[in-house]
Amino acid sequence: MDSTNKKAAPGATGAAQKITSNNTNRKPPLVTGQCAQVLNLIDTLQPVVSFTLTVEHAIPKAAARVHNLRAMGFNILTTIHPTVVFRGVERKNVASYSLGTPSWPRPGFFDGGSD
Repeated sequence: MDSTNKKAAPGATGAAQKITSNNTNRKPPLVTGQCAQVLNLIDTLQPVVSFTLTVEHAIPKAAARVHNLRAMGFNILTTIHPTVVFRGVERKNVASYSLGTPSWPRPGFFDGGSD
């Protein structure tokens, strides 16, 4: 009887792994600090220009915060604009950020896919 139980255990473990890989029961990670600030600003102002995050909201290295959010699985889209007028000055190659659909998890996040 022990050998039957031992053989059943690996099959049960495999079924449990398939159930846990189901994305429907997962929740987004807790975001704090500047990453939370950036996520909130992108959500409310989208698309938001990188200068807005850096200058108007005092978030240094905004691109690094966006990178951290992407690593957590958030679906943040980047668009590079050839020219943007910011505070009366024309700037070249400026990034703007917006949330994709779904906002979390980004497509392929649990499958090991990348952007």
